[in-house]
Amino acid sequence: MLKSLLIANRGEIACRIIRTARAMKIRTVAVYSDADSNALHVRQADEAVHIGPSPARESYLVGDRIIAAAKETGAEAIHPGYGFLSENADFAQAVIDAGLIWVGPRPDSIRAMGLKDAAKQRMIAAGVPVTPGYLGEDQSPERLSREAEATGYPVLIKAVAGGGGKGMRRVDRAEDFADALASCQREAASSFGDDRVLIEKYILSPRHIEVQVFGDAHGNVVHLFERDCSLQRRHQKVIEEAPAPGMDEATREAICAAAVRAAKAVDYVGAGTIEFIADASDGLRADRIWFMEMNTRLQVEHPVTEEITGVDLVEWQLRVASGEPLPKAQDELAINGWAIEARLYAEDPAKGFLPSPGRIDHLALDHRIRVETGVEEADAVSPFYDPMIAKLVAHADTRDVARTKLMHALDQSYVAPLRTNAGFLFECLDCSEFALGQVDTGLIERAGEALLPAAELSQAVLDAAARRYRRDWLDWAGLDLNEQHRRAGLFGFRLNAAAKDTIDLHGRGGKGVGSTMGFDKPFGIASTMTSEGEILVTDRGVTYTFDQRPTTGGAAGAIGDGAILAPMPGRITAVEVAAGERVATGQKLVTLEAMKMEHGLTAPFDGIVAELDVEPGAQVSEGRMLVRVEKAE
Repeated sequence: MLKSLLIANRGEIACRIIRTARAMKIRTVAVYSDADSNALHVRQADEAVHIGPSPARESYLVGDRIIAAAKETGAEAIHPGYGFLSENADFAQAVIDAGLIWVGPRPDSIRAMGLKDAAKQRMIAAGVPVTPGYLGEDQSPERLSREAEATGYPVLIKAVAGGGGKGMRRVDRAEDFADALASCQREAASSFGDDRVLIEKYILSPRHIEVQVFGDAHGNVVHLFERDCSLQRRHQKVIEEAPAPGMDEATREAICAAAVRAAKAVDYVGAGTIEFIADASDGLRADRIWFMEMNTRLQVEHPVTEEITGVDLVEWQLRVASGEPLPKAQDELAINGWAIEARLYAEDPAKGFLPSPGRIDHLALDHRIRVETGVEEADAVSPFYDPMIAKLVAHADTRDVARTKLMHALDQSYVAPLRTNAGFLFECLDCSEFALGQVDTGLIERAGEALLPAAELSQAVLDAAARRYRRDWLDWAGLDLNEQHRRAGLFGFRLNAAAKDTIDLHGRGGKGVGSTMGFDKPFGIASTMTSEGEILVTDRGVTYTFDQRPTTGGAAGAIGDGAILAPMPGRITAVEVAAGERVATGQKLVTLEAMKMEHGLTAPFDGIVAELDVEPGAQVSEGRMLVRVEKAE
């Protein structure tokens, strides 16, 4: 067995690998860029080595530095995680040539499955069904156009070297083919340095189903059943689950057997995933599921497979890399229950899912389910890398209980001040089609804005929050520490800086929601008070921040140009000035009611009311401009 391991990755996957390695008594070495100098994976590893500046191309993608770090620290092996260099055959070979152990498939296997056209030809030879289309060498526009006609519209143009949705275009009509082809080729050349494409029949009700496979150096290959990754946004997975909804035993046997044949065809060693596309227009059927590609690494969504099989896939990777045979044979593997994973990102659904990097001042994730994360409170989400905060994984006896359990976890967690997609995830899980297992890759696009969370809390939720606030939190900040701790025990929560517990503002019991309640209760709104006196309220996955401290002067939300912004969602109860009126520093302009308390918003300096964009009774959202004051001349 290995004694030491360098992890050539960062974030939650590095932490995930470290956890298993530690349990196996394997010494771990982390690598880090400037941006990750104090990252969680660095703090958790036994040793850490700096490998360069923050951009990945100058650090995590520089193979020579990673190999040098392994040699410098005496690491025996390198685990690439996923992303970065994990599917780079040249890097894998360089690791082996340096006398180190590569925790992954053989370089030849990576190369064999790296190009989509060659991989499909190999799969055809192995008897694995592939999507109808064209895989030929002739890349002339005329030949590609004829093949698209022969395949039948709609078709999908895909970059041969593509991945992650890049270099991919759907074409519905022959007259649109030439422009789509040119666009696809330009993107493929830019992203992958290879403008070659293939043509596939576009499946109108597609489901993305993948099979986890595992091989060892002794010729053994097994599958660990299937996962469904159909819930996607712009070809990126959002929620994954195992097993696949609607999968009958005959279809499962056929698809899993095909996956094993695919792995054996490339002499596969280690963890890999065979990805299939299914035409779900008439349910899942073995004759309507086709090979798409193989991922020659551990997948982001591997925890759902671990949850239903009881297998630690990272442990298997390390054992196989050490030369051991697979720990279990096929007949020793079985499905137990259902698991669903949601990817929690620092991104703003209201702004087109733009990343929302920055410091995480307040973080509480519901650890009654499985949480895979690479950050803790007071860490930062870097603008240089994928903005994932955590993967939340719920396991239960049935799909519906697992789904509801995950929804409860989203509603009993909070992240601030970063924007996250937690509310979007909640709405996806609550969507009737998803609840019924009627999922395909176009569901999110069809649902559109219906899956976007509300921009602000409803008045009913505000009223409930206010009732609990006035009863439990009144004068909280004025109490000494012992009294705060006493009240914390009485009210079922502790200060955010010291705890990960929340309470339910509707009195339904935030603590213990889960296995003790059977998930058959209405959702409540969870909240906590921070050590700074802010109140965080989570409703349907979205965290709202309230400040119960008096609002005066510059703290009222005035910005440099004299604009007065609403510091929180609320209702305007009074407007004290008129447009054109002269005002003095500190003079009250408007009164905002939130959490059943009134906040006077005042003039930041002497001046004139240049704009007045609000009236009594108006509901306003956080950040809304209410008044703008210009300095008097």
